[in-house]
Amino acid sequence: MAVLLAAVLLLGVTGVCFAAAPQGESFSVAQFGGEPAAADESADSLDEFDEFDAAYADQPLVSDPLEGWNRFWFDVNDSLYRGVFRPLAQGYAWVIPPRPRTWVSNFFTNLLFPVRFINDILTGKFDAAYMETSKFVANTSFGVFGLGDVTEGMPKNWEPERPTADGFDQTLGKAGFGTGFYLVWPFVGPSSVRGSVGWLADAYCDPLTYGRFTFIEFMGIRAFKNLNELSLQLEGNEYETLTTGAVDKYAAVRDAYIRFRAKKVSE
Repeated sequence: MAVLLAAVLLLGVTGVCFAAAPQGESFSVAQFGGEPAAADESADSLDEFDEFDAAYADQPLVSDPLEGWNRFWFDVNDSLYRGVFRPLAQGYAWVIPPRPRTWVSNFFTNLLFPVRFINDILTGKFDAAYMETSKFVANTSFGVFGLGDVTEGMPKNWEPERPTADGFDQTLGKAGFGTGFYLVWPFVGPSSVRGSVGWLADAYCDPLTYGRFTFIEFMGIRAFKNLNELSLQLEGNEYETLTTGAVDKYAAVRDAYIRFRAKKVSE
């Protein structure tokens, strides 16, 4: 039972701090920049986000009819992040060097190729779909099943490269579906009605869903993936940057999430 509880909690490791990874997306740190980034790259992404945020400053806030529920789970998730998940990630990062952790991150990013490819096709990003396919083939074969990113730094067939679709939430948004009301899920973090539907659709495209794993094994794999991802994002953590000193941390995260998803739909 203790192992099961630990696995369930760890499933939210990236969710409570922003989830993308190309979730795919729950609102995780990875959603601001899908793959682990260097500190200077993280700063650049924050600058770009601030510019977009300013452009959308006059947009109405998302409907939040379940604010009581949402605030309760935000506080729970925030406490778990600061009291459990972050210390675990720090300990993991102290034991495991950066390079092996990057290999693990590369492997899971490569594994989520179907999510990116399908949504690229659905959103008409055929050039991005081609680029994703070529990267997947190269990294799977020459990068040892995606552990190494052999395509990093290679010249692209055209510039600029179109942004890759990050999940069905973005696809639904481009198809004209509204965000719906705001939601905060236990151990997962910020979402919306559209985001929750998109998350379920992404799960059906995730190869891990079809692995012959027991429930405990599946949760353990996802927990390890999330813990490893968080360990690579301890520096320049967008969640902590956003909430540190905020008068209302809940509102700050809610508004940032909604505007970030609007940015992804606009790409």
